[in-house]
Amino acid sequence: MRAAQALPQTAHVSHFGHGPRLVLALHCTIAHSGAWKGLTRILGEEAQFTAPDMLSHGRSPDWDGQGCFQDRILGIARTCLTEAPMDVIGHSFGATVALRLAVEHPERVRSLTLIEPVFFAVARQDAPELIDSHASDAQPYLDALAAGDHALAARLFNRMWSTADSPRWPDLPEATRAAMIRGIHVVPTMDAALFDDTAGLLAPGRLDRAAMPVLLLRGALTHPVMQAISMGLQRRLPDAVEMVIEGAGHMLPITHPDETAAHIRALWSRTG
Repeated sequence: MRAAQALPQTAHVSHFGHGPRLVLALHCTIAHSGAWKGLTRILGEEAQFTAPDMLSHGRSPDWDGQGCFQDRILGIARTCLTEAPMDVIGHSFGATVALRLAVEHPERVRSLTLIEPVFFAVARQDAPELIDSHASDAQPYLDALAAGDHALAARLFNRMWSTADSPRWPDLPEATRAAMIRGIHVVPTMDAALFDDTAGLLAPGRLDRAAMPVLLLRGALTHPVMQAISMGLQRRLPDAVEMVIEGAGHMLPITHPDETAAHIRALWSRTG
């Protein structure tokens, strides 16, 4: 018997900028659409950004736990592709959703920016030793989550993806800490999509569908597994360039918006 299809949930959508380009921006886990404010202040004269909050994030409702989380966020993102084609930007988990959009609906994506895409299945093929390292680094937050201590889990997860000069947990605004704690429970539910490639993106020829210009952007100080993922995707995608921002870590759209915007402008210049 087939499982009942999950009912759609309505997500909150933010809008930034007033320029002529139409952009869909998909944020990372334990963040929200407001994470794009720094970037959109720079690019707002050039583009209009549509930025949904993932379920259990921002002003969207809590995920009902039904279906695959990546599938559910993909469905939300798909409804935001109201004009075709649009420039699509994704960060971290949001970048994996953006990649699926480009593969499944290439006619609706003009350009694709993947910022630190956590598509671990690529590294599992190319650099399995880095997957082992990532697993070791992730275990403390997973142990905290298993023990029911969501606050500690969010704190450890945030630290894992931060750099030495990032704000410490006690120094973060209370609302920021609360948002991270709220969303942390969904992170392990993404493992099948991110590590096992349940969407089949790495099947032979599948990524060839994403033939639009692609920018792969990562920070020089990010987790080592991200280099393997970024370089692996560059090799597999038909028209991809990879750029590295010195001094940046995983959260580069927030910490380095000027450099991020410059690379995105260069990509957009290729598409008119």
